[in-house]
Amino acid sequence: MSSTKPDIPVFPLYEGTFSVGLDKKFNRIDRDDPPHKGALKLSINPFLIKDGDRNILFDVGLGEFGVDTSTDIIKQNLQNHDVEDFEITDIFVSHLHYDHIGGLAGNKNGFWELTFPDADIWVSGNEWGKLQSILDKQDEDKADFISFIESRANLNFLGDAENPLPHIRTKKIGGHTEFSQALFYENGDQKYLMAGDVIGKRGAINRTFAAKYDFDGKQSMKVRKELKELAYNEGYGIMTYHEPNHPVFALTEKQDKGVYKIKNLV
Repeated sequence: MSSTKPDIPVFPLYEGTFSVGLDKKFNRIDRDDPPHKGALKLSINPFLIKDGDRNILFDVGLGEFGVDTSTDIIKQNLQNHDVEDFEITDIFVSHLHYDHIGGLAGNKNGFWELTFPDADIWVSGNEWGKLQSILDKQDEDKADFISFIESRANLNFLGDAENPLPHIRTKKIGGHTEFSQALFYENGDQKYLMAGDVIGKRGAINRTFAAKYDFDGKQSMKVRKELKELAYNEGYGIMTYHEPNHPVFALTEKQDKGVYKIKNLV
């Protein structure tokens, strides 16, 4: 996919497409297949950003938390872009749902191991604290996973608005979860944003909706509108984590009733 426009520093790491029902299991389907009855169709695209001597990830995929999935997938995807797991320097997390953080560690050898042992992991401090407070309500695998990350990973806690690295900015937007973050890469003319599940698919661009699965659907709707306007007015590419095809795109024209034309970047 990167060969389409090699000067773009953003690379989707497509892990597959899944049908997700009420049981919240991620069952693999083909990219163009419909989901199972009563289920959602979600693709998984962590994003690699190559920024000088830094290799940065925005979210890290399912890891062990899907059906027939593992951290081997993201490792292979990175190798396809000439990056090894130990070369990931920083990981930014939009929110702490397991389809976004599961790739932080794997347990295929019967014990948890960090997927990216040398990476700094950047998460919302408030969201991590909230997750810790309900850890005893998680199933055993998830509780063990979080306890392992807490004890072994190099965690860095972000406030509501931070510039933790050159070219990286984070901002609390809420909506999908109470402390969901928008993640920004800003390096001269290269500007991209990723808003987790607030703008999870390209279909969200030209719809106005409050999702029942959000912590605060009205907040998601409000901030989604603001981010679209920012992307259009200031030339940001939008990175969509759950989009099966062309997950990075730009908004090129605003038409009647706030409908945007979309140009694929990747």
